[in-house]
Amino acid sequence: MTVPLTGYLDRISARPGERLAVKVSSTLPGDYEADLVRVISGDPNPAGPGLILRPVPAAFAGRYPGRFQPTHLGSCALVAAMEGVALPPDPRRGLTLGLRVQPWLLTDQPAVLMARQDAAGHGWRLSLSKAGPVFEAQGPGGHVRCALAAPPLPRAWYALTVEIRDGTVRLTQAPLRKVWGAGGDAGAAEAAGFRLDTLPAAPLSIGATWRDGAPHAVFDGRLEDPFLCTGGAPPAGPAEGPGLLAWWDFSVGIDTQSVVDRGPRGLHGRLVNLPTRAVRGSRWDGSAMAWTQAPRHYAAIHFHADDLADCGWETDFHVEIPAGLPSGAYGVRLRAGGQEDIIPFYVLPPRGMATARVAFLASSFTYQAYANHARGNADAAYRARRDAWGAYPHNPDDHHDYAHSTYNRHPDNSGVALSSRLRPILTWRPGFLTFNDARGSGLRHYPADTHLIAWADALGIEMDILTDEDLDNEGVELLRPYKVVLTGSHPEYHTPGTLDALQAYVGTGGRLCYLGGNGFYWRVARRPDLPHVIEVRRAEGGIRAWAAETGEYYQQLDGGYGGLWRRNGRPPQMLAGVGFSSQGLFEGSHYRRLPESRAPDMAWIFEGIEGDILGDFGLSGGGAAGFELDRADPSQGSPPNIRILARSEGHQSHFVAVPEELLSHVNTVTGERPAALIRAEIVYFETAQGGAVFSTGSITFCGSLPHNGFDNPVSRMLRNVVTRFASERLS
Repeated sequence: MTVPLTGYLDRISARPGERLAVKVSSTLPGDYEADLVRVISGDPNPAGPGLILRPVPAAFAGRYPGRFQPTHLGSCALVAAMEGVALPPDPRRGLTLGLRVQPWLLTDQPAVLMARQDAAGHGWRLSLSKAGPVFEAQGPGGHVRCALAAPPLPRAWYALTVEIRDGTVRLTQAPLRKVWGAGGDAGAAEAAGFRLDTLPAAPLSIGATWRDGAPHAVFDGRLEDPFLCTGGAPPAGPAEGPGLLAWWDFSVGIDTQSVVDRGPRGLHGRLVNLPTRAVRGSRWDGSAMAWTQAPRHYAAIHFHADDLADCGWETDFHVEIPAGLPSGAYGVRLRAGGQEDIIPFYVLPPRGMATARVAFLASSFTYQAYANHARGNADAAYRARRDAWGAYPHNPDDHHDYAHSTYNRHPDNSGVALSSRLRPILTWRPGFLTFNDARGSGLRHYPADTHLIAWADALGIEMDILTDEDLDNEGVELLRPYKVVLTGSHPEYHTPGTLDALQAYVGTGGRLCYLGGNGFYWRVARRPDLPHVIEVRRAEGGIRAWAAETGEYYQQLDGGYGGLWRRNGRPPQMLAGVGFSSQGLFEGSHYRRLPESRAPDMAWIFEGIEGDILGDFGLSGGGAAGFELDRADPSQGSPPNIRILARSEGHQSHFVAVPEELLSHVNTVTGERPAALIRAEIVYFETAQGGAVFSTGSITFCGSLPHNGFDNPVSRMLRNVVTRFASERLS
């Protein structure tokens, strides 16, 4: 189902003097209107501040002609260099083509493994279905079909070859590692009447057929070593030699989007729509766990029918960021026929400058990791609340055109490891509800973080906005002009660059307020030539939506070991003092102040706050301490001068300790009972050169800021901290 009016931008942030390209698709008749709004609050809950969108004059504002722009899902390799090349040069010598294949999803419909077809469908293709492989050719000389009734086993490796000589086609399937007593059959079939010289010299596609500029009949599974040669099939697979015409060795350039031909003509190709690389191939034997150690063990590419790198839409108009536009959260608002969409972006201050002492670091990599997360929870009650509140109306459960998140699986049940922001992202919208929260609003990520933006606006705290992507691109120098940097509710995903920058900032006098839970948790990879893409490998340990295959823990984009930062020797406690400890449903409880909070040198944090209970209210789960909880742990890097000021209590029975803390069902890494790890802790510590860290250890903390018109103990505590951190001295 297509969203009637939607779009995306080429970037998520810009500075004055820069511009953003806006790409829009509409299925509605007539024009649409576009204007600019500043996003203050993205929470539609009438019990809170509500949606606050302030119109801003903009040069681009006006009417634009609507048009539908399609999205083409599915990955393949495309060798455009084959167009116009006759292979073999002498048809009398015959042609052999082949590859290794590991099917992950087989259906009744044929999925294409290799094809060379023109726009009219003339050419040949090798496909696979539940019934077995099929080779077909269509040309002026007629139609030839060679089918082999040898059903392959899912996730078993086979060698498929097609030999064409003297008008006869011979199709062969051979299992590469037969271990069962049945299934995975070998076989061969023949058909007559094929003429090589009647076929067009079209591009070659691998993993799908290429038609109208997009993949079709996409294969869900892994392919390895596609080749073309003259004469019969080489007994040991493709190798450089006099008969070789082309051999696309997928073990070359695993970290790129190129496919390299090791044949004499150098018919190199490219990947379309981000298939997954750095995966085990047919030669993997467990002797190497990193693709960088033994590339030929990882000479496969995993193609999927729902891969997406870039919708590829044309630009409808540009947003020029004028000088003097304040740093903040903004959105391009589209309206037509009763439909509305707001495409978010951030305006940064001018390069090398700060227009405030305080900066909010938006967790853009986390927003992207969760982009279009289809949770399967958009039931009738959810929809009723969404409609009653006038919340964002579209949900990934209903819309699959724009691919899903790294928390989802592909149709073949493999995990989604790559996420692009060059597509409409329904979850990255003001007013999007993640949960039908009985005690609050049910917001996460982008809209949840507007609780903090609305708090700063209501209290008159000037605040610039930066993003994870900007920080990864520019490093610690982006943070240095600020006295204090605030995170949002869930800064979960970080690159080595962002973590290095934050650690350097805090270690050289910067002040950090970590206002969420489950932060600094997963390592993600990027590449400069794919700035819109992040990669996640769900390696050993951690709360995971799926688990990476054994031997596939190393990321394709940078070769680094994926998974938890804790498994990479950088637990969250080393930066923020606290780290992920427990998780439950989207419900919140409260904190109780500890004796340390009564120490005279901590009085400034609690000035104006009475009583021991903090945050027994809120728009996220009904309490400031909930959903995902972080605690201090000296064994994981919490500093020796840490002050634990408050600890959560009264959590519901569904909360559990996270897997990386458990040794068994009764034993934990720390020696505590699992139930003892179910706690969030508010901590404070100072660092070298006048730096300091204040951490709250809970995803739902920021949801308590708007309570009672932002006049409440949680809001007061954060205001005390930010005011002190923004000053020249801590004491």
